[in-house]
Amino acid sequence: MDDGRRRCGWEVGAPRMTAYHDTEWGTPVHDDARLFEMLVLGGAQAGLSWSTILNKRAGYRAAFQGFDPERVAAFGPDDVARLLADPGIVRNRQKVNAAVHNARALLEVRREHGSFDAFLWGFVDGRPVVAGRRSVADIPDRTALSDTVSRALVARGFKFAGSVICYAFLQTVGVVNDHTVDCFRYAELTGAAAR
Repeated sequence: MDDGRRRCGWEVGAPRMTAYHDTEWGTPVHDDARLFEMLVLGGAQAGLSWSTILNKRAGYRAAFQGFDPERVAAFGPDDVARLLADPGIVRNRQKVNAAVHNARALLEVRREHGSFDAFLWGFVDGRPVVAGRRSVADIPDRTALSDTVSRALVARGFKFAGSVICYAFLQTVGVVNDHTVDCFRYAELTGAAAR
């Protein structure tokens, strides 16, 4: 998309990727259902491209009942079989089982912390980490923060929550703002003028 705005550069080529970059990536999320959605989609992406997952997002939302963690936590063997037959999602047994398992783990975190949002944002005292990256090449695939969050999730029983998946999740939900400093979204999200 050539609308005169500078972007990070990784989203080039697909309108859905550009829209995701422009409206979601790096934007702080404080809704447990949206956080759960991005956690499930991040796990589903393992070994695949993010564009593949975005293309299946509507299918995921339907199959996982709007990513309501309470509803997904109640899924049983018949629901898993239904999901594994659904062409609208990635039909991988480990990933489907992990999504159901993670819904249950999320509910445990919610009981302990009041919300998954409070638990997640507690790692950064409620304020996004603004990295100030100069180029896409400067963006790591994991950090000390993602290592810490990953360990905490895995200790609570979450699956597909390794540090690399966790870092992508933190970027997606705005815990980390990795927009490059010349990207228009960096300025929008930080309130600073793009450099």
